[in-house]
Amino acid sequence: MKTARHIARQGGRGSWVMWGAVVAVAVVAVLAYPVIGALSGGAADVARTAAVAAPGSSQVSTPTATATGSPTPSASPTPTASPTPKPSPSARKPRPSPTATPPPSTTAASAGRISPGTTYEGDATHYEAADGNGACGFGPSDDMMIAAMNETDYETAKACGATLLVRAANGNSVTVRVTNLCPLPCGPGQLDLSKQAFAELADPQLGRIPVTWSLLSPGSAGTISIRYKEGSSQWWCGIQVIDHRNPVAKLEVDAGDGWRALPRAEYNYFLSENGSGCGGEIRITDIYGERLTVRGLRVRADVVQPTGVQFARH
Repeated sequence: MKTARHIARQGGRGSWVMWGAVVAVAVVAVLAYPVIGALSGGAADVARTAAVAAPGSSQVSTPTATATGSPTPSASPTPTASPTPKPSPSARKPRPSPTATPPPSTTAASAGRISPGTTYEGDATHYEAADGNGACGFGPSDDMMIAAMNETDYETAKACGATLLVRAANGNSVTVRVTNLCPLPCGPGQLDLSKQAFAELADPQLGRIPVTWSLLSPGSAGTISIRYKEGSSQWWCGIQVIDHRNPVAKLEVDAGDGWRALPRAEYNYFLSENGSGCGGEIRITDIYGERLTVRGLRVRADVVQPTGVQFARH
């Protein structure tokens, strides 16, 4: 039989065991509380994140949450001022090209080597002009105040029909019309005058004298005539302009599909090698750029046909 002291000792030991268990449970509860809180907070964040995801979207928006759970929009960055770009060299305004400058009003639009308002220097010689016909093909001349132009300034017959004022160093002058070509050794600026024209400047026995000369636009002039070269037809033709006040720069024919410029031969005919425009309308342009249109003339070989038109005086 247990004694009372033994029972009491056993009861005291049981109380200590009970109290130790209670304390242990309390300690475990205190230590587990932060862990449980952390786990519950993480679950709440996951639930909040899932709530703002767009249905079916592959991207998830993650706004910053305040203590009340409302998303705070991110502040837009303050824009920085962009520096003003400096113009690059290629962006600078280009200087005008010298070719873009319009020619002076005294310069003809279609002038060749012989330009209005220009004085040329050279020598004057003389030749026996016979009836006055020459390389320009105008035929006999009633007025023997004529000249042959050096080959350079003749410029494939562009000088044909030009009226020139020629001055000698002694002050004498004469007006001549270019009807012929002076081949080499005639140099640039040289005029080979008919003996009659040379005599207006100096004694023909001198043979050669220095002169200056310039282009004129004569006051008295009839009307322009057109001549088809002998052998011309609807399949081939040569067209010549006669009695023009100013030198002719260009001749065009109506080719059916537009105007066609014809090349000029050294014997002063504009040639249509395939007959294009032969017998149709003709358009003539002088060295000043004036353009005259001549209504269709029949192809009549070696016949002078008047037109009733003339270039203006300058």
